[in-house]
Amino acid sequence: MANAQILESKKAVVAGLTEKIQASTAVVFVDYKGISVAKDTELRGKFREAEVSYGVVKNTLTRFATQNAGYDHFDEVLNGTTAMASTTGDPIIPAKIICDFAKKNKDLLTIKGGIVEGAVLSADQLRQFGKLPSKNALVAQVLGTFLAPISSLAVVLNQIVEKNGGAADAEPAAEAVPEA
Repeated sequence: MANAQILESKKAVVAGLTEKIQASTAVVFVDYKGISVAKDTELRGKFREAEVSYGVVKNTLTRFATQNAGYDHFDEVLNGTTAMASTTGDPIIPAKIICDFAKKNKDLLTIKGGIVEGAVLSADQLRQFGKLPSKNALVAQVLGTFLAPISSLAVVLNQIVEKNGGAADAEPAAEAVPEA
């Protein structure tokens, strides 16, 4: 009877992990071997601030969950000490937090691999993600690039108006209508 209860609890864990993986925009698997409790607490605080879910996972159960979610690429990755960082928000944030933390803390963490917006990525690819600015910053850069020509045109037109003696902010004068 105890074995049936254990099996059911493991199935529930796999189902929960499967749902989390499917609902996430990014999932990053990390080797956390050698991290102290104080550093782990610091890392968890950074994840909480960024609304990233982070926790230690069992490799076998996580392997079943990734397979249930349609990803068969994690047999080599899911071994040793493994933690999983996932988010439903900005897909760059988990890799960025891990890379920044590892850089500041003498590589205490090692990215094993992960999933970003449905694509399976290697550890090297995720480390490159870690070097990027956030998704919002990238969008702002693109929009800034689109707006630059319009802003330049507005400045030039304003200078032409001012040069010709007009006020840039002036409303066109209403024509006087003769009273009857």
